[in-house]
Amino acid sequence: MDLAYYGDDFTGSTDVLESLAHAGIDVELYVNEVEPSPSPSRRAIGVAGLSRTFAPADMEQRLPGVFAMLAAKQPRFLHYKVCSTFDSSPTVGSIGRAVEIGRRVLPARWTPLVVAAPHLGRWCAFGNLFARSGLDSPAFRLDRHPTMSRHPVTPMDEADLRLVLSRQTSLPVTLIELPMVEQGTEAALSAIEAAPDGIVLFDATTTGHLATIGRVLDELQQRTAAPLFVAGSSGIEAAIVAAGVFAASLHGEHRQAREPMPPGPLLVVSGSRSPVTSRQIASALHAGFHDQPLVASGLDAAHDAAVTSATTAHRAGRSVILRTGAGDWSALTGEALGKLLGRVAGRILDAASVRRVVVAGGDTSGEVARQLGISSLRFMARLAPGAPWCRVESTRPAIAGAVFAFKGGQVGHDDLLVMARDMRTQPE
Repeated sequence: MDLAYYGDDFTGSTDVLESLAHAGIDVELYVNEVEPSPSPSRRAIGVAGLSRTFAPADMEQRLPGVFAMLAAKQPRFLHYKVCSTFDSSPTVGSIGRAVEIGRRVLPARWTPLVVAAPHLGRWCAFGNLFARSGLDSPAFRLDRHPTMSRHPVTPMDEADLRLVLSRQTSLPVTLIELPMVEQGTEAALSAIEAAPDGIVLFDATTTGHLATIGRVLDELQQRTAAPLFVAGSSGIEAAIVAAGVFAASLHGEHRQAREPMPPGPLLVVSGSRSPVTSRQIASALHAGFHDQPLVASGLDAAHDAAVTSATTAHRAGRSVILRTGAGDWSALTGEALGKLLGRVAGRILDAASVRRVVVAGGDTSGEVARQLGISSLRFMARLAPGAPWCRVESTRPAIAGAVFAFKGGQVGHDDLLVMARDMRTQPE
C-alpha cells in the first residue's frame, strides 16, 4: 500500500481522497474508526476522524489504536491529515499532541510537516501561514484572516506555525525555509540531517516547491524502510504526486469521471458558520434554491414542517438548502448540530429520493455522514478544489449509491452551490 491516512475532520479527509484519486491512485475513505477491509487493489485508504474536536486526553485514548491499525497495513506513508488552516489549540485538536502520539507508534528522528497547499490557496513562507477566505479573496496572514482569527473554537492569533506548535508540544520544530527549498532536494535533506530530532516544517508557495518536498519525503521513507509518519494538509499528497513518487495509472480516475451524475435537484445541508458558505448560500438563493432554515428552538413539529416543505419543493424540481436559521445555535456543539441536521436531512432523503447532496461545515459533516449511515466513499468527479463528488456506501437504501460532496466552510468560490446544481466544475 502506498499511503494510509487519518483525517482530523471529515471534509479534510475527502480533500485527500480527491488529491489521490485525481492522480490515479485507487483509494477508499472509511467513515468509522474500525479496521477497514479494503480490496487488495487499493493503494491508499483513509479514515475520516474527529480529532479536530478532541481534547489531548481524548487523543491519547483514541489515536494510538487507529494509528497502529493503519501502520499494520504497511503503507509507505502514514499521514495525520490536518486542516490547511491549522485549526488547533493546546486544548482542542492539538496537532502537537497528535504528532507526539504518531511518533510513539512509528518512531523516527524527524516528522515532516507540510501545511502549504497552493491548490487550495494556502501558502507557508518563513514559517508563516497565509490563506484565502474561500477562493474569491486575497490571501491573509493567518492571524489576520477574517474567519480563522475569529474562529469560535480555535481562534488563530499567531501565523508563525513554529510558535503555534510551541504551545502544543515540547518537540523542537525546525523550519526548512523557502531559500533552502529553492535549492533543491539535496540541500533540504542536508538541512534536515543537521536538525534535532523532532518536527520538520516545510515552507512552500508553488507546485515546484511541493515537488521538491515530495522527493525529500520519498528519500526519508526509503531510508527508514518502514512506514514514515508525516503530518500536514493535503499538501502532503500534492507533494508526493508532484514528485512522481507513486507511479500511478490514470485509468481509475478516468473510469470514475465517466460515470453519469444522477439527475434531479440538489439538496444542500449546511451547518457552516463561515462567511464563505454564507456567500455561497446567498448566491444559491438568488439563483432560485428553496430556502429551508431550521429554528434553534424548533421542536419535532417544526422539524416535521421543514421536512414536508423541503420534500414538496424537491418534488417540484427545486434544489433545497437545509440550514441553521433564526435563533441562538451556540449551545449546540458541532457534533450535536451534525446529528440534528443529519436526522432531518435523512428524512428528506428518504421521502424525496434525492441523489445529489452537498454538505457544508467541517465540524458537522462527519456527524451528518454518520447519521445517514454512510460507511465509505469513493471519488467520482471534481466539483471544486477540496470538495469532490463522491459515491457513497450506506446502510440506508435511499442513500446507498448517492453522490455527495462534503465541503469545509472556507472551500470554494461564491457560486459553488449553483455550479453543483448545474453539474459544472469550479476552476482552481
